[in-house]
Amino acid sequence: MVFSSIFFLYGFLPITLVLYFSIKNIFYRNIILTLVSLFFYAWGEPICVSLMIFSAYIVYLSGIIIEKFKNKWQAKAAVVGSVVINLAILCFFKYTGFFIDNINFLFNLDIIAPAISLPIGISFFTFQTLSYSVDVYRGDVKTQKSYMNLLLYVSLFPQLIAGPIVRYSEIAEQINHRETTLDDLSEGITRFIRGLGKKVLIANIAGSLTSQCLDVQTSSISVVMSWLGIILYTIQIYFDFSGYSDMAIGLGRIFGFRYNENFNYPYVSRSITEFWRRWHISLGSFFRDYVYIPLGGNKKRQLLNLSIVWFLTGFWHGASWNFILWGLYYGVFIIIEKVFILKILSIIPKALAHIYTMLIVIFGWVLFYFTDVSSGINYIFTMLGLNSNPIFDLNTEIFLKSNFIFFIISIIFCMPIQNIFIKYFEKKSGNSMSNRFANLTPIAFNIIIFLIVTSVLVGESYNPFLYFRF
Repeated sequence: MVFSSIFFLYGFLPITLVLYFSIKNIFYRNIILTLVSLFFYAWGEPICVSLMIFSAYIVYLSGIIIEKFKNKWQAKAAVVGSVVINLAILCFFKYTGFFIDNINFLFNLDIIAPAISLPIGISFFTFQTLSYSVDVYRGDVKTQKSYMNLLLYVSLFPQLIAGPIVRYSEIAEQINHRETTLDDLSEGITRFIRGLGKKVLIANIAGSLTSQCLDVQTSSISVVMSWLGIILYTIQIYFDFSGYSDMAIGLGRIFGFRYNENFNYPYVSRSITEFWRRWHISLGSFFRDYVYIPLGGNKKRQLLNLSIVWFLTGFWHGASWNFILWGLYYGVFIIIEKVFILKILSIIPKALAHIYTMLIVIFGWVLFYFTDVSSGINYIFTMLGLNSNPIFDLNTEIFLKSNFIFFIISIIFCMPIQNIFIKYFEKKSGNSMSNRFANLTPIAFNIIIFLIVTSVLVGESYNPFLYFRF
């Protein structure tokens, strides 16, 4: 089940809200949220829901053991066992085929890889269970005595499928002590609809256009068309993932949970270092706190630590060499920037720094898109005019003219344009008339966007979520 579906918007979500808000007792509200979350996951993964329940039970037991045997070998064994079991589950479902294929290639074998379906969102909820066990062992959070409460944390449907990665420490107090005010409800609905609009009205359109450029024979497109295609993918993946994060944050707010931001307009960055502070923030902070710093961080073997982190960042995204190369690609630029380029970027014109960053990001998305590395490299050659493709042709002209307005609107909304409008209405709220106008504008905007999204979804068959496969 996806958020941007008619069934979710007009069936699952309204029923969940009625059930949830018809009861005031937080204990029963938590039971309702847990049950609907398990149903939400079982809708698409009826078998794998048991895997998530098992994973949550493992970390629950580890937390109990850690608390009972603090600072003893049993506590260390519990956290190590929890981490190993959950990582083993992730590796089995996500990487078995990758490892077997590479063993076959290296040793000229013919081992048949088993057909294993990847459980949706396993990379996200695995990291959440890991963070709980480690944080309990470190003493950063108290052990959760209720398995149902811990299962609620792991399975909570707003962020279950595609993040953001929510650490237990961020919502531990909110599990049993939260409320939803009218402001929470208003801001949650607004945030959800904003993400819904991003997903349906921008990401889906960009995705359908992307396939016309990236899913064809490279020899059949012009150099300019190759650039348009990967720019469209750059637009699609941002609005797809940030849109989902907005919806997750908005839904969490409706139910009284405060999730941290996961995107902060990454395409305005003026360095790759800044880009990764703004892109998928929850993943970056996870690797920083649970891998980079424990390895030694900046204090010892910094370059090796960075290399390990970026290798894992790429590998986390998918069981394919293109993702590993994509992660290492960013790792190289992060290391180069730390060594000397950041000083240069701080003194050159901001526009040049931004162009430098976006070029690296765009070429990076080529590596990310093509699971066949040779196809990705060939596409880059086309972008650079090294494949004897025409620079510009009639198809490119028609494509560009037909979608020019969409390009402009999408690029504008990659920037914090909404902040300008917010400041404008805040200035206008000095008198009662303008204040009423400022209060009514978000409501009218939400209704209009929701109606447009509904009309589009009714007749739209193309509605993927890119990050479901992670």
